[in-house]
Amino acid sequence: MREYIHTSHNVSVLVYHFVCPTKNRRIVFSEAADQSLKEICLEISKRYEIAFIEIGTDKDHVHFLIQSIPMMSPTRIIQAVNSITAKEIFKLHPEVNEKLWGGVLDKEILC
Repeated sequence: MREYIHTSHNVSVLVYHFVCPTKNRRIVFSEAADQSLKEICLEISKRYEIAFIEIGTDKDHVHFLIQSIPMMSPTRIIQAVNSITAKEIFKLHPEVNEKLWGGVLDKEILC
């Protein structure tokens, strides 16, 4: 549920919808990778001032519904989410790396 975010100078309800396809639209998200992605996103929300309202995955893309403060740009939000999730998914699920790049590590899995 969306809630007001109160800071010292404003009150806001700012929600972004991001759709991030995998590189080359390859099918990489299994049930285990999907669950890991959701757990990683919960850890991200603890470190940054963003809240994941919804996280939905299909086999070749992810939908994020993210609430944030106005001081964080959408670009900064998705860069943080993308880089952290990619690093952790590659570490936890090496089969994703194999499907995407044939064993060559890349820093981005989404977008």
